Amino acid sequence: MSATLVAKSLTGGHAHRILFNSLDLTVAAGDVIGVVGVNGAGKSTLLRVLAGLDEPQAGSVSLAPTDAFVGFLPQEHERIVGECIAAYIGRRTGCTEATAAMDAAAIALGNTAPPAPGNVEHAPDPAEVYSAAFDHWMACGAADLDDRLPAVLADLGLSLGDYVPDNSAREQSTLSADSLMTSLSGGQAARVGLAALLLSRFDIALLDEPTNDLDLDGLERLETFVRGLRGGVVLVSHDREFLARSVTKVLELDLAQGSNRLFGGGYDSFLEERAVAKRHARENYEEFADKKADLIGRAQTQREWSSQGVRNAMKKAPDNDKIRRKASAESSEKQAQKVRQMESRIARLDEVEEPRKEWQLEFTIGSAPRSSSVVSTLSAVVIHQGVFTLGPVSLQVNAGERIGITGPNGAGKSTLLRALLGRHKPDEGQASLGSSVSIGEIDQARAVLAGSTALADSFENQVPELTSGEVRTLLAKFGLKADHVLRPVDDLSPGERTRAGLALLQARGVNLLVLDEPTNHLDLAAIEQLEEALDFYTGTLLLVTHDRRMLENVTLDRHWHVENGTVTEQ
Repeated sequence: MSATLVAKSLTGGHAHRILFNSLDLTVAAGDVIGVVGVNGAGKSTLLRVLAGLDEPQAGSVSLAPTDAFVGFLPQEHERIVGECIAAYIGRRTGCTEATAAMDAAAIALGNTAPPAPGNVEHAPDPAEVYSAAFDHWMACGAADLDDRLPAVLADLGLSLGDYVPDNSAREQSTLSADSLMTSLSGGQAARVGLAALLLSRFDIALLDEPTNDLDLDGLERLETFVRGLRGGVVLVSHDREFLARSVTKVLELDLAQGSNRLFGGGYDSFLEERAVAKRHARENYEEFADKKADLIGRAQTQREWSSQGVRNAMKKAPDNDKIRRKASAESSEKQAQKVRQMESRIARLDEVEEPRKEWQLEFTIGSAPRSSSVVSTLSAVVIHQGVFTLGPVSLQVNAGERIGITGPNGAGKSTLLRALLGRHKPDEGQASLGSSVSIGEIDQARAVLAGSTALADSFENQVPELTSGEVRTLLAKFGLKADHVLRPVDDLSPGERTRAGLALLQARGVNLLVLDEPTNHLDLAAIEQLEEALDFYTGTLLLVTHDRRMLENVTLDRHWHVENGTVTEQ
């Protein structure tokens, strides 16, 4: 079905805080609109409003036709206890809900009794309700979902017998469509989420951070899928390469300026056009400010001249010199008239607001004294986890080396990191960590700061040498203000937890920095600031990422590729 979603004069936010207003957006078939903005600008809120899950504070959202199927996939994979992969996909694709609606309509149709004579009911015709439910059931793909599911799972490497090592210590098992979602690793859950998207048949798709935790193969599949959709798409992503390859338009939610703007063209075109627009806005303001300052200065000078002329005339003109008094008065009036003219010109100036300075994440990575020359060594290391085996691996990490680590989900990257950091004892071979190694880490699960403890307290426990005031000041520099620091860490958004982890890196001195998918949940400006901070970091770096632009932008000495438990240097 060809559908169109139209948002008019939309305002959205939380309680009394407005995140965006007067937003107009039309999503038609073939549109792929990328929504960008800093964390907290309202991107997820906008998607929820477009999906009809949240009410806008003002404005409206309409669909044509009204029965178009809008699918919303949130950024975090909601895992319900007891829900298996197949049930999860049924829920995410809307097929389970459509099946329940059709079954209920069929029961109602079967139980319909003929109306009593003379009793005219205005309730919906059960036959029409069933017909609409059946049409929706067919359109969303519920009829053949069970047939399509195994092939898609197998194509993504999630068929029976597949195994992906998990970071937790829970019992490992093979995967199937009946495997519980709560037993999956982040990478596995990401691939199941991708499977749900590939199996969906939305008329309008609203995707919130669909690239999170996907490996390069998954990213390419996602790009191909999005580009091939016949319906409209609105997506939020911080993956710059994905945006560059996928979107046809960019909607920027500018929190600093309190504005929103739709840019035609792709992502790279948006970057160029936005840079030009910001430069012009600054130039226009500076031109206005210079002109206003000049007129104010000239008016002030005219006032001073007028006042000085009057004083001089009073000193020089005797009381009975009417001619000189008249000339002085006329001269004074002329100066006053010039002052009024200047003030009138100032009043007629078109006011240009000064562009507000955007909040930027500015930080450095704290340094520790140099470690031993050899940071970590693996000698013929083999690690068995269920049916999965890493190794044998022989590697050495030297002080100051910057190593990029890539590979598909489930290849063993996290297991390799644990072995290098001395957190997993090998089943065979030897692993050793050098002396004076101070580790700083952003792990994929963002588990360094976690739990029900308030953020401020959890942070202080990690850096007891800092006072409470110093902790709050530091967190504020990372955009975590009073309403964040008193909340339990687990209640923070993924982006907020990531920024808290970056703040911890600045507070603690490190000489071995381990970043496992650090760009997940960071906004574009923060990712660029992280890349800049890495340029000035002089310690040892282990960087695991699927962010293709980060791999290009960050200087690396070595590149390890992990696949099927084998590590190769490229």
